[in-house]
Amino acid sequence: MPRSRESGTTRLRASIIRFALLLLLALVIPAAPSFAQAAGQVHLKIVKVGLLVGGGAGNGVLTYRGRNYPFRVTGMSFGITAGASIGRLTGWASGIREVSDFAGEYSAVGGGAALVGGITGAHLRNEKGVTMVLQGPKAGLEFAANLSGIIIAMK
Repeated sequence: MPRSRESGTTRLRASIIRFALLLLLALVIPAAPSFAQAAGQVHLKIVKVGLLVGGGAGNGVLTYRGRNYPFRVTGMSFGITAGASIGRLTGWASGIREVSDFAGEYSAVGGGAALVGGITGAHLRNEKGVTMVLQGPKAGLEFAANLSGIIIAMK
């Protein structure tokens, strides 16, 4: 049975109408805002003690997208560690998509020295791809060159 000319024209009109509606819908609905990775500023105060194996704990604040998020930090270090110190570190955390990405287990390679006063620094990365680069002064009597495991928990 041959197709009629009207049937083909009706299908073409229906296709054009569907395309026009989809195009209109795509233009009218606003695009979702971009939640690309952004950097956050980190301030951290940590107290460390150790002899070969060290431990530490502290508090900090992540400033991300204009808001402050307090957190706790605990950790262990293995390597050359001797003494006790208090450090105040500042730096940046990058690779954050959501605030929840910041919390987690970080691995770090760092070092520093203090004889009453000194400097310290660390480069940390967690399983969600967040990287922190921190540095700052510390006070106490300590020498450290070690591998650390650090846990950050949001308050």
